[in-house]
Amino acid sequence: MSTETVTLTIDDREVSVPKGTGLVEAAMAAGIEIPVFCYEPRLGDPVGACRMCLCEVAPGPPKPQAACTLTAAEGMVVRTARTSPMARDAQNGTLEFLLVNHPLDCPVCDKGGECPLQDLTFRYGPGNTRMTFPKRTFEKPIPISPMIALDRERCILCYRCTRFSEEVAEDGQLVTVNRGAQSVIATFEDEPYRGAFSGNVTELCPVGALTSTQYRFEARPWEIQNVPTVCGLCPVGCNISATTREGKVKRILSRNHPEVDEGWLCDKGRFAYSHLGARDRITAPLVKAGPRRFEQVSWEDALDAAESTLRAGGSSTVTALSGGESVEEVYALAKLLRQGLGANEAVLPEEVPDGLDAYRAPLSALRDAKTIAVVCDEPVVERAPVVDLWLRSARRKGAVITYGPPEGDVDALVTDHAGPRYGATNVYYLPRTPNGRGVADAWSAAGDGEPVEEKPRLLVISGDEAATDPSVRAIAAEAEFVLGIGMFESSFRGIADLVLPGVSYLERDGTTVNLEDRLQRQRRTVAAPVPDVTMWISKLAERFEVEVSPHVSVLFEELSARCFGGISFGDIGERADLPPRAEEVSDTTPVSDTPTAPAGLRLVAYRPLFSGAAVERTPELEFQKPDAEIQLSRDDAKARGIRGGDTVTVSSNGTSVELRARVARDLQPGVVRVARDHAGDLHANVEVTQRRLDGAAQGAEAPASPAPERGPS
Repeated sequence: MSTETVTLTIDDREVSVPKGTGLVEAAMAAGIEIPVFCYEPRLGDPVGACRMCLCEVAPGPPKPQAACTLTAAEGMVVRTARTSPMARDAQNGTLEFLLVNHPLDCPVCDKGGECPLQDLTFRYGPGNTRMTFPKRTFEKPIPISPMIALDRERCILCYRCTRFSEEVAEDGQLVTVNRGAQSVIATFEDEPYRGAFSGNVTELCPVGALTSTQYRFEARPWEIQNVPTVCGLCPVGCNISATTREGKVKRILSRNHPEVDEGWLCDKGRFAYSHLGARDRITAPLVKAGPRRFEQVSWEDALDAAESTLRAGGSSTVTALSGGESVEEVYALAKLLRQGLGANEAVLPEEVPDGLDAYRAPLSALRDAKTIAVVCDEPVVERAPVVDLWLRSARRKGAVITYGPPEGDVDALVTDHAGPRYGATNVYYLPRTPNGRGVADAWSAAGDGEPVEEKPRLLVISGDEAATDPSVRAIAAEAEFVLGIGMFESSFRGIADLVLPGVSYLERDGTTVNLEDRLQRQRRTVAAPVPDVTMWISKLAERFEVEVSPHVSVLFEELSARCFGGISFGDIGERADLPPRAEEVSDTTPVSDTPTAPAGLRLVAYRPLFSGAAVERTPELEFQKPDAEIQLSRDDAKARGIRGGDTVTVSSNGTSVELRARVARDLQPGVVRVARDHAGDLHANVEVTQRRLDGAAQGAEAPASPAPERGPS
């Protein structure tokens, strides 16, 4: 925004604001509220649909004007409903017409007590009604998806939801049908609203028209507490508020961090909190009692068993980390194993390159970038969903986004894909796990010994995601004993001999490091049904004469001096700052460890966003799982005569599966993508051919159709 300022008067109060500032924001700067319904700056240009912001503006026509559509100008004189009878009458009339058919169900509406329409009616409304006819009613609620219910009679047609669907998520699934007074919100062709970000419309809705099915009738505003914390389900680290009532999490709301998430939240982060009450939740230590059966034991017996097991494993112990732990949990475990046993061998979730620190910038910088190179074969939305929204925002502003293979070092990436002619570069590595970098740093800080090269006698598995990883299970098959730490019994059934309970990111205090290398604070929102991991690690460490504090703040202070510049635990605020850039690139670690494949179609079996332990225990998210489809580049589809939507046969090494084809513009020729759940036993190199019926290839001569393209995911 320009540094040039303009001076205007609002309700006899003079204020100076940067040129180009909207009138609503200018009023805020003067400490004056202009009420709005349809206006939401994150949705782009205002549309002036609700007319709630009508004001008297001079110079201008002698009638009320929609303030949200105006920008502040030099010498402008604005009068709101506080000082202008014309504006006051206009706002009262607007509210009167909004309430003509609006139901009087505030006592049972989930939005009651948090409703802008309710608040503004008390503040600006006429106080009584002149309407004596019956109000219009609709069928309710309409389940536009398993997660979202629509009450059409409450809708005031502010168009926030449809604008989000069209202009932010770009899924085009939420639309307005019919015309005039018959206009209603619906999904495209009445299909379920399916997308990675659909739940945002429940927060955008200024009335109770769009509500969460999980939260519906669960709590009232005066019964709840909102705890600020950070989502722990992907590497973006979106800022959230957990709404709690009577010791249980009832909903998750976004908590706008303009540099990280801009107030948007993916459906996994918003709805997957149901995993806290899963049926197979581990609430006591478990010991193996059969091939696929556990039985509970006391904590004292469990710690005795863990001690004897660790002593037997000794320095040959291998630790597999999931990347979902807090920094403090990993540091405590690493001190126990590395200092108490000399067990330095660890299977880290991934290696995050340090060489990118010289290019560090907030994610919000993507929006203003002129050129962006996405060097990844996996869909961005599946790894770091909110990053996909930043990319879409950049493209809407004219950015050129290119997609390339993941080979090459950092210097080559910057030179070849962005280049100095484009000016400053922003470079990010998108980890596969929520806290991959923090986990690696915490493990390294606890010791510097070398691993012992021998067959592991003991495998320690930290986290449910690690327990279900095929490579970790292969190590477990060779180990003499497996000690697990996790939340869900089914994750460890069949591989673990002893399982100690873990906690969720919503049940712990601690810190996590996101993909920007931003250190963020996670706060306990509800009490876990089991002790904190650091507490029982501390008790176990005493038996090995290793000092491990049970208190997260103490662990962090010890770790901070080695990894985080000595910042204190209390100084990590609710909105964490981004660390400064490194002075130079110290490492050119490859940005991906994906091997270069021989000529042909290289298969990328990616892990979908809607997968994992938390999603599996949230029934409402089942329908969000990816279809059985294979994604191809335009060139590869055209060369094989494949159209989007065709059924194709994918084969390798004598194995084949039939999948639906999708043409994806974010793929390079020679690469195809399939979700892991549908990849079966396919290997790295595959052949894709049209499914043959009656001895003929379907559409063999037809060109590839661009219609079903997927966005820059």
